[in-house]
Amino acid sequence: MDDRQKEILDIFTRTRALLEGHFVLRSGLHSGHYFQCAQVCQRMDAVERLAELLLEKVRSQGLKFETVLAPAMGGLVIGQEVARQARARFIFAEKENNVLVMRRGFTLRPGEPVLVVEDVVTRGGRVVECLDLVRQTGGTTTGIAMLVDRSAGSARFAVPAVSLLELSFPTYPADNVPDWLAKIPVQKPGS
Repeated sequence: MDDRQKEILDIFTRTRALLEGHFVLRSGLHSGHYFQCAQVCQRMDAVERLAELLLEKVRSQGLKFETVLAPAMGGLVIGQEVARQARARFIFAEKENNVLVMRRGFTLRPGEPVLVVEDVVTRGGRVVECLDLVRQTGGTTTGIAMLVDRSAGSARFAVPAVSLLELSFPTYPADNVPDWLAKIPVQKPGS
């Protein structure tokens, strides 16, 4: 782990955003670890630093964008800060009838370059929904930026993706939770 990774992990640990226990993730999978990014996102100094580091990675990959799109709720704070530092427009998608949509008058012009920003990716479902949404509304997704990729490399996308922290903790389907984890009271902290 390099110095940047250590700094990022320290931010998550210091803000109590990295939790241990028995958790049901939004994906329905069970895990002994949970990234509660809301904890880190209540500390603006941490958000500012994480966005700075994330934007540095985005730029090092040559990803150009005019607009940041984040899925509500998890991606809102980090997405807005990335947009603020990049001096880009910020919009968000939210659930309506269990599907991500752009509301509140948000639109994309044809070909508008968009960076999708998310907090934690396990399977990548909300990112894929955002990619579909950008395509359906006429924009062009140039890349994805996430704070934490916990997919162990299994979340793959049609556009370049960068993450600040790549940690993968084992996850288990509900019908295959190991005994040691099943003994711990389950929590579903939400995303």
